[in-house]
Amino acid sequence: MFNIISGMFSSDMAIDLGTANTLIYVKGKGIVLNEPSVVAYHVRDGRKQVLEVGEDAKLMLGRTPGSIEAIRPMRDGVIADFDVAEAMIKHFIRKVNKRGKPKIIVCVPHGATPVEKKAIRESVLAAGARKAGLIAEPIAAAIGAGLPITEPTGSMVVDIGGGTTEVAVLSLGDIVYARSVRVGGDRMDEAIISYLRRQHNLLVGEATAERIKTSIGSARMPEDGRGQAMEIRGRDLLTGVPKETEVTQAQVAEALAEPVQQICEAVMTALEATPPDLAADIVDRGVMLTGGGALLGDLDLALREQTGLAITVADDALNCVALGTGKSLEFERRLQHVIDYGNHN
Repeated sequence: MFNIISGMFSSDMAIDLGTANTLIYVKGKGIVLNEPSVVAYHVRDGRKQVLEVGEDAKLMLGRTPGSIEAIRPMRDGVIADFDVAEAMIKHFIRKVNKRGKPKIIVCVPHGATPVEKKAIRESVLAAGARKAGLIAEPIAAAIGAGLPITEPTGSMVVDIGGGTTEVAVLSLGDIVYARSVRVGGDRMDEAIISYLRRQHNLLVGEATAERIKTSIGSARMPEDGRGQAMEIRGRDLLTGVPKETEVTQAQVAEALAEPVQQICEAVMTALEATPPDLAADIVDRGVMLTGGGALLGDLDLALREQTGLAITVADDALNCVALGTGKSLEFERRLQHVIDYGNHN
């Protein structure tokens, strides 16, 4: 009885618990929160006390004194630090839901283990949900991108997030083949950091690497062999003194060659493993790219060159997974076979 009453007063929600950002979709309202998955805390008497969550905590990354730590509790799309992740989920839920115990659907990477799925479900329940459902990220991405996944035709979606890239072939509302590779936006940032360290003896932080990637990042060499350029600041590893230098698009493309190649290989592997009739559908319809990583310059062209298929970037690539998880909440009856509520719900 209490559950029914509290359900009337609460807004059911869908959460895209990403490595880089957490998005919350509230039933009937759409996406109401989009903040970095970062928590800043300090340890007092052996216990972690949360200071800031989200946007404010992200500003502290790489800039904290010894007494404060700013971390991302999610790694590769799954929880790496349980206590901190739970505090973060609680904070975000309270921010958008002031009363009642909502029903919450969370998307999880296809490659998540049963232990990882259980951890996410328990964190969401502990954060105040009356019921916690899980949906596979590729399905959510495909729904969010508007693919006709319930029809008996093959659709291929490549969701490039912060921690993982999920490649999936879907038909009749479920996954026929899926592969999760642990390469995404974070790996691209790391590739830029290590390239600058090797080639320029320059040490830059994650925030600078991310800015380079979003400003002039490219998956292909520019035609003029140089492309755009930008000024960046970092620490000279030889002198230890801060210095400014110029980075070109060609250098960034060279730095990103390996993670881009890994994404291309994951797509090729998926195509090889797809049943012939569904593969024929994919040749007709092409491949849909979603997730923040899909916005990397010329990634669609790089994939087209390798696969020979038509590659489309989803309209709202950044929010596809959150929108799809939200739609699974709105049309729960039609999609109930892809939502996993666990045994005890």
